This record gives sequence, C-alpha cells and structure tokens, in this order.
Amino acid sequence: MPEPKLWSDGPKRHAPATLRNREPIRDTLATLLPSKAGVLEVGAGTGEHAVFFSRALPHLTWQPTDADPELIASIAAYAMEADLPNLRPPLMLDAGTQSWQPALADEVFDAVVSINMIHIAPWCACVGLIAGAAAVLRQGGLLILYGPFMVDGRHTAPSNAAFDHSLKAMDARFGVRDVAEVVAAAHAFRLTHRLPMPANNLTLVFARDGDASQRTG
Repeated sequence: MPEPKLWSDGPKRHAPATLRNREPIRDTLATLLPSKAGVLEVGAGTGEHAVFFSRALPHLTWQPTDADPELIASIAAYAMEADLPNLRPPLMLDAGTQSWQPALADEVFDAVVSINMIHIAPWCACVGLIAGAAAVLRQGGLLILYGPFMVDGRHTAPSNAAFDHSLKAMDARFGVRDVAEVVAAAHAFRLTHRLPMPANNLTLVFARDGDASQRTG
C-alpha cells in the first residue's frame, strides 16, 4: 500500500511510520555506532527520527538533511522545539547531486544513515547516496540503509510486493530495490550486516573500504 500521507501542524509534518519503526532502528543504531559518532542523515523527512535518535542517543551528533524545502522547515521546527545540543540545524542536500561538499563544507562523518528513502526516489538517488557517503565518511565509517528490500529478485512478503506495485504506479522510477542491486552499486563499500527488521524491512550496513575516491566514480 502507498506510504501514508504526512499530517501537518504548522511547519511540522508528521509521518505515522516513524512511530512504528523508530525504536527498532534506535536499538540497531545503538549497537552499530561507536560513542561520540558524527552521523549524517540523508533524506531526514519530517525530522521526527532526527529528534528521537538525538534524544535517545545523546552521545551521537546528528546532522539531518533533505532536498525538500518544506521538509527542511519541518525538521527545523522539530529541532527548535526539542532544543537538543547534539542535534544540528538541517541542511539542504540532494542525494543525487554530483558533490555534497558545498553543503557539508568538507566535513567527515562516522556514519551516513538513510531511512525509507531509496525506494521512493529514482535509482540515481541511491547511486548518489552511495557516492556521496563514500566521499564524506572516514575510512571504516558506516553507510546504514533501512527500508523494504527484495532478496534474490523476490519480495520478502506479499505486502512488500503490493507496496512495490503502488510505488511504480506513483512513479515508474520508484520501487523496492534488490539487495544485490544495491551491493553492486556500492563499489567503495563492503556489506557487513543484513539485519531483519519488523514489518518485513531490512537494515543494510556497509563499511567504507579503502580509498573511496578511486573506487566509486
């Protein structure tokens, strides 16, 4: 089924799915990430995840980004209301652009996190996400992707197949991605974990491996 429409409260937007998946994702991040990690969230959406994770994991410094000005306003409103010292103001960032450096000013991160983004964007956004992450992650840093995925060309549940159909009806460029397809695009990374998550989702964890500037491109 299509993803639920966002609810509005002034500039703040609310995505119902965030209330269902935030705790399992929090627990996964707590296990994966080192102390005092700097995290870049790509496609932060409403900002609800950014606030929840920043509050629950105060040892992380969280930098939310999005490509949609209305969602940037929502993230900013949530961040201002939460007033958390480890949650930075949002930045405009399009995952599909050639270079993220103008927006991020050459900053290096310990992890790049993207939640429920690559299936509801063109494939070039996934490719751009991987290339951008390779450029901004320290060696050994993690790229963490959460969402529905196909495995070996098959959906993991009938509900995911129906969701994939609805995404493609919305935009032919959208769709649930196959794990193998994402791994093949991640030249500068190695897949370290494929973790089952509730509601037939997966978390894919990639470690930046070697000289990314020579292995992406």
